[in-house]
Amino acid sequence: MGQSSVPLCFQCDLYKAGSRFLMKMAGLQLLLFLFCLGSVQAGKLLVIPADGSHWTGMKPLVEELGRRGNQVVVVIPEESLSMGPSEHTTTLTFPVPYTKAEIEEFMSSSMEDIVSMDTSSDLSKFRFFFFSLDVLKTFTLKNAESLLFNKELMKTLKDWDFDAILTDPFEPLGAIVGEFLNIPSIYMQVNHPCGVDFLASQCPSPVSYAPQRFTHYSDRMSFWQRSVNMVRALLQPLACGRLFSHADEIASRFLQRETSMLEIMSHADIWLMRFDFAFEFPRPVMPNMVMIGGLSHSKTNPLPQDLEEFVNGSGEHGFVVFTLGSMVSELPEVKAKEFFDAFRQIPQRVLWRYTGVVPKDAPKNVRLMKWLPQNDLLAHPKAKAFITHGGTHGLYEGICNGVPMVMIPLFGDQGDNVQRMVARGVAETLNIYDITSEKLLVALRKVINDKSYKEKMMKLSAIHRDRPIEPLDLAVFWTEFVMRHKGADHLRPAAHDLNWVQYHSLDVIGFLLLILVTVIFVTFKSCVFCFRRCLRKSHKKKKE
Repeated sequence: MGQSSVPLCFQCDLYKAGSRFLMKMAGLQLLLFLFCLGSVQAGKLLVIPADGSHWTGMKPLVEELGRRGNQVVVVIPEESLSMGPSEHTTTLTFPVPYTKAEIEEFMSSSMEDIVSMDTSSDLSKFRFFFFSLDVLKTFTLKNAESLLFNKELMKTLKDWDFDAILTDPFEPLGAIVGEFLNIPSIYMQVNHPCGVDFLASQCPSPVSYAPQRFTHYSDRMSFWQRSVNMVRALLQPLACGRLFSHADEIASRFLQRETSMLEIMSHADIWLMRFDFAFEFPRPVMPNMVMIGGLSHSKTNPLPQDLEEFVNGSGEHGFVVFTLGSMVSELPEVKAKEFFDAFRQIPQRVLWRYTGVVPKDAPKNVRLMKWLPQNDLLAHPKAKAFITHGGTHGLYEGICNGVPMVMIPLFGDQGDNVQRMVARGVAETLNIYDITSEKLLVALRKVINDKSYKEKMMKLSAIHRDRPIEPLDLAVFWTEFVMRHKGADHLRPAAHDLNWVQYHSLDVIGFLLLILVTVIFVTFKSCVFCFRRCLRKSHKKKKE
């Protein structure tokens, strides 16, 4: 009487399950507390972004930080391709000696050069790598002197007394400003052209399985590829020196001391890396590197009625989304013709972001648009394939929505991005230099009709989505963490305080070799001595 009829073991299990549930709830409350803490203790953040898709990737974080109550000041040039005022922030502009039309003309002429360059061999990739460095050396510094030597604006920034700076090291300007203001720095970037992120952070980069930028290798390399990869790794500091040669001179002149961008960027507190291992090959990363791949992937919205009717009219064949990024909406007429010829031979409908010359006999299954809601289209159940240049934003939208890809890299890190998708069996790649309608048809039919591409992409999508916290929340937390604690020195490795000899333990290796040689020498001499003594004794005995 009064005793429970429920077995004791069941009561224990029930108690344990309840305890685990309470602990999980407590953990969630703690997590919520940590992420709300930054909003309670609002900080002052300076943001100096880079133009183009770099700003597209950073903007969601900037607006979210402002929405959570932080004072966010964004400094941008008066003329740019895509930068402008953002929500929940204060925007400051500075005059620059160029117009938006001049930037667009520069991009258009550079694109013509890129389309005509063959990058099929290792030597041609090497030439393209240094061509890209020379183009970026001047392009990434177009705003530097206009802001740095704007005394009035620089004084205004100093008077703000910021807690930290968020910038993209693709353009050195923000890093120099952060060094001048002597405030903690948060760098947000992906695949820097010369790999300065890994050099400046002292991150190990094993050449046996971590491919260098612009090699277009996978993490499983042949002997020849590993040889090329090692040469590229040895040349990496020289490549950064070439890319930042003018930036080093401007930084030294502005800061009034001899310095380099590599030294300045080594002071970074946090690197927000816009990738994750659903996309990137597994490799070492440093404690102050935070992976936020897929951060800019936004929630989907319903399609406009005309687009919904167009894609639904595709029936069981579905449709293909085709875009080469925010900066490329035209192609040379000869190249564009190859695409039109291929599209008229497939049963799928095609939505193509294109503003170039349209042939008179353009196929009826193709709809051309100046802009298209890429993420919303990829989320549609009838989306069968995604033709893309391999930029990280579109790439992650394709992964998230589980759409197989045909990838046509144009410049920058796109060739490397493509190899990561091809290695996972979710994409086919084509070269814009020698693309034909036949090659495009083969690739399209392969990713649409071969079900393994869709299955592998759905698996990759599930892996990417299965994470303990959203990338945006993680980026907000670490940015506010740096503002709250005035940096993240506890994540800075001692490797920064070692010289090249000490870092590679060459002095220790030399010392151990010296000991080994000494031991061998002494042993050898001892043996010779003993051998001679023995010989002498034997000679004496013979004489006696």
